[in-house]
This record gives sequence, structure tokens and C-alpha cells, in this order.
Amino acid sequence: MSAESTSEPVIPGESGTSAPRRRAKGRRRKTRSTRRKALLVTAWTAAGIVVLGGTGAGYLYFKLNSNLKNVDINQALGTDRPTKVDNGSENILVLGSDSRSGSNKKLGGGTDDGSARSDTAMIVHVYKGHKKAGVVSVPRDTLIDRPECTDTKGVTHDAARGVMFNEAYSTGGAACTVKTVESLTGLRMDHYLEVDFAGFEKLINELGGVQVTTTKDIKDSDSHLNLKAGTHTLGGQQALGLVRTRHGVGDGSDLGRIQLQQAFIKALVNQVKHVGVLSNPKKLYDLADTATKAVTTDSDIGSVTDLASFAGGLKTISASHMNMVTMPVRYDPANANRVIVEKAKARLVWDALKSDQPIPASATKGTATGDAKGVVTAS
Repeated sequence: MSAESTSEPVIPGESGTSAPRRRAKGRRRKTRSTRRKALLVTAWTAAGIVVLGGTGAGYLYFKLNSNLKNVDINQALGTDRPTKVDNGSENILVLGSDSRSGSNKKLGGGTDDGSARSDTAMIVHVYKGHKKAGVVSVPRDTLIDRPECTDTKGVTHDAARGVMFNEAYSTGGAACTVKTVESLTGLRMDHYLEVDFAGFEKLINELGGVQVTTTKDIKDSDSHLNLKAGTHTLGGQQALGLVRTRHGVGDGSDLGRIQLQQAFIKALVNQVKHVGVLSNPKKLYDLADTATKAVTTDSDIGSVTDLASFAGGLKTISASHMNMVTMPVRYDPANANRVIVEKAKARLVWDALKSDQPIPASATKGTATGDAKGVVTAS
């Protein structure tokens, strides 16, 4: 649906309106990279749209709905997919894409070559009852066999062996990435959510920043980050720098960056829980406007109503009930800048999620990790 274009939207409860307020261990190459995790930010702000709908502000619905971008994953992939497990759980593939074009270029640096990559990928398993979640980060440098896939434009891409995981996105976008993840895990992805550079920065700023504590100095000129050890309230640019940095702290590996990202997400979830946007219609609208512009979703949650319903099922998950791990990998003996899936251990992860069971500690014991664990904690 398209937004009207006659005037700026009226925010319920603002001065001058009559609408009432209502509550409702190897060394690794130091290369450029990215991103961020705004799944639960999006979830909370989208859930708040339900409150806006209750004010009778129909115009706002049309405005927010027109912000959303979505892709029809189901049509692109057809029926050749893992069977959906009907046990009350959901699997969501969350991507951070690193397009260097437009407003993203000045944030991410690098060359605007018109391409994009999925340098951050997380499989979020929401357990039955929607009280807890298991989150599995997939390292971008993982060497995998990418299956043949058809993108959302109907173009078929040949299979490829021994390529980096994030090559799936640059080859065939969202559909090929979902196909690759499903081939890798044997799990059906029920939903897809993608966030970009500029949108992430704006979301953090709209939230008023996120408070974290760092146990070491972090300095990385590439990601525009310079933090002394201590407690900080990170604005959007600093938050983006933190989740992008790979050689500001630790061993310079992508695995270390994943550790920083996972710590930041927990801090972010805690922050969202205390924002109180449901009692502030203006703040709620600003967050919802930014969130709906920042994300691309699968078509099943491609409207404000569907996204709000989906988000409502996630908002009860707290940081303390999120088990975050990295997909079991080991360094490639032929190239220390790449990692290879530890298939037996990874199978323990995928089998647990398929059965809606906790990820066993044995699945990640002894696997390759970064050197940034504990550097960032939620304050």
C-alpha cells in the first residue's frame, strides 16, 4: 500500500492534535567488513505499531506500510526445501548486508562497486512458547558448497564448491542465501530479516544509544571507533563501529568480531526492554518509521500488520534467555584466513534446533573461537 503525499503524518498525542494518548586462534587477514543485529529492535518497534493502530491513526499505517521492502522467498525457492517442523518453534535468518552504495558508503567505507555481501548472518531459533531463543552466528569466511539456486528475479545460479559463505548473497541475494543456509543446516527458515548500515545507525540513535562496558581499549580507524576501557553509551556511529571492528581488539579474526556482536546484541535487547516507547507515541512513531525503512523481510511478514504480529511473539524474549553461539568451525589448514565447518559438531546444533531442544555445550567445545570474549558486556 502506498502512503498519501499531502502532508507529514500527525503523531498521536503531540501538541496540536486531538487524538488521545493510549498505552498499550590463528592470525587472520584484517579486511573490511560489517554489521549489526537489529532483530529485536525491529521486533519491539514493530510491535508498537499495534498501539498506533489503536489510536485510529490510519494514515500512519499506510505511511509505515509503504516503508517496508520484502522479497518472496517461498516463490523463489519453490518446494525443494526442508520440511517445516510443526512444533511451535520458528527459525529466522537475520542478515546484515554490506552494500557500499548510497548512505551506506560513507558509513562503511570501501568502494561503491554496486555489490553487497552478507558479512553478518545469524540463525535465530525461537523456541516453542516464545520465551527463549538460540542464536547461531555463521562466520562469513566459512568455506561451503553452495547449492544451485534461483534468485527472486528468476535467474538460476549454478552450484559452487569451496566458496565463502557470504558469496551466496552477492551471487543471488536473499533467496540464494536462504537456500544455502537450508542446505547447510537441514533447517527450514520460516522468516528472513535483513538490516543495512544506515538503518542500524539510525535505530540506535532513535533508541538514545546503547550502554556497554568494555574491559579493554578498542581502537580501529577503519570502523571509526576509539573506546577506552570503561562504561559507554554508544550512539549509532559508535555502535556500528563496534559490531564492524575485527582488528580493534583481539586477534583480528572474524570469529572475534562475532563475539563482540553477540555481546552487543544482549546489551541492545536489554536497552530496548527499558525504553518505554509504548507510553510515548512520538518516540514510538519515530522508531517504527526508522525500523520499517531499515529492514527487508520475507513476504510473509512484509506488511505492518504481519510484522507487528510476528514481533509480538518475540518481545518477551530477554537477553538472559538468549543462548548465542558460533557455528562449530575449525581453521582451514590450507588458509588461515578461512574456516571449515566441523560437521559432526554442527550436526549436534542443527539436530537440537530441529527438535526444539537446547544447543548442547559439547557442540561448541574445542572448536575455533575468536579472542574477544568478555571484552564487551552489557552494563
